[in-house]
Amino acid sequence: MLVSATEMLKKAKAGHYAVGQFNINNLEWTKSILLTAKELRSPVILGVSEGAGKYMGGYHAVVGMVNGLLKDLDIDVPVALHLDHGSFEGCYKCIEAGFSSIMFDGSHYPIDENVQKTTELVKAAHGKGLSIEAEVGSIGGEEDGVIGMGECADPKECKAIADLGVDFLAAGIGNIHGKYPENWKGLSFETLDAVQQLTGELPLVLHGGTGIPADMIKKAINLGVAKINVNTECQLSFAAATRKYIEEGKDQQGKGFDPRKLLAPGAEAIKATVKEKMELFGSVGKAD
Repeated sequence: MLVSATEMLKKAKAGHYAVGQFNINNLEWTKSILLTAKELRSPVILGVSEGAGKYMGGYHAVVGMVNGLLKDLDIDVPVALHLDHGSFEGCYKCIEAGFSSIMFDGSHYPIDENVQKTTELVKAAHGKGLSIEAEVGSIGGEEDGVIGMGECADPKECKAIADLGVDFLAAGIGNIHGKYPENWKGLSFETLDAVQQLTGELPLVLHGGTGIPADMIKKAINLGVAKINVNTECQLSFAAATRKYIEEGKDQQGKGFDPRKLLAPGAEAIKATVKEKMELFGSVGKAD
């Protein structure tokens, strides 16, 4: 059964580890992530962007697929289904469709409007037992057409949003969606520390987890990050494994063109990537 992400992230922050949010894009993605979480006894968050939700047929289709896999694969670790970078309207659609967690990305609004919209969504989400994530300061790069410059969050604005009763908070600290450029300056731990000081026990979220060096990940966790988002790295590993399979001509051998065989190397690559991240984040064995 799907659960909200609130308890798993409270435990993560108190235990100084992080739970991974791994974005899903299709059945193979979802199955690989869930099986790895079960094997490693790790709580996990399945992230769904609005674009990915549309691609997979809609939010009801996503909820049906995930709930079916939880039952048929006998997944017995905590799993949250979370809207990633949701719009105001998208959040309501996911609440209605049966998600267990939502993120409202109001970072592109003036702070007063971000506060007003977040306040309304906190009430709506909590009324249905969902957890809710909010954002202050933009995450750099592009995701589903939303482009951010990577501005660091204002810690005082973070406190204003935290005081609304959100369950976890994404604060821009120089992190970027997608691949990090060679001239990337790194995470602003000064900003993260300042946000942590003002938001207390509230779990913090690090978006753009792909490509951040392990030492920075561990330092961020020590400074209050309890949720780390990974998407691009799974996409890259899936693409590389699929390309290798085709370039080696395996799709032309026997029934190698069967999608179950064609997509299998990519699915296994996702498992390996998720395992590596769960070990780095320290969530292995934390489901029990």
